[in-house]
Amino acid sequence: MTRHLATAVARLSTIAALAASLWLAGCARDVAPDVRYTLLDGSTHQSAQLRGQVVLVNFWATSCTTCVKEMPQIVATHQKYAARGYETLAVAMSYDPPAYVANFAESRKLPFKVAIDNTGEIAKRFGDVQLTPTTFLLNKRGEIVKRYVGEPDFAELHAQVEKLLAES
Repeated sequence: MTRHLATAVARLSTIAALAASLWLAGCARDVAPDVRYTLLDGSTHQSAQLRGQVVLVNFWATSCTTCVKEMPQIVATHQKYAARGYETLAVAMSYDPPAYVANFAESRKLPFKVAIDNTGEIAKRFGDVQLTPTTFLLNKRGEIVKRYVGEPDFAELHAQVEKLLAES
């Protein structure tokens, strides 16, 4: 009986892990959490204010080499689509020193919203993001369409953005 119980528990654990990975992969159109964030200029916003736009939420850190490498492409993507209803929110991880984030944003003239997740609450609400870069693409209804762990394939990302911008 104990052996059967252990087998059943192992199977349930595997099923739970699979279900969690499917959820985290954004396979279902989950609505992104409504989070409050503070930008580098000190202003506070709610993510619900971004509804009606296609939004890229990028979790990153100044100490992450892949994050630093992909940032010029995130900037280029933002500049390419911003006039058409596209927004970028770069969320610096809680362990990233605010002075480093501010210096990075200023020295590279980041043209989009940069927030610091000092409590880790934003990362937690987006499925407990721990790896950087992790990027979410949201449609105009605020639903998660795609989740990227690591650097996105920017050609594929642009195709997705084009498609989402065309939706009403």
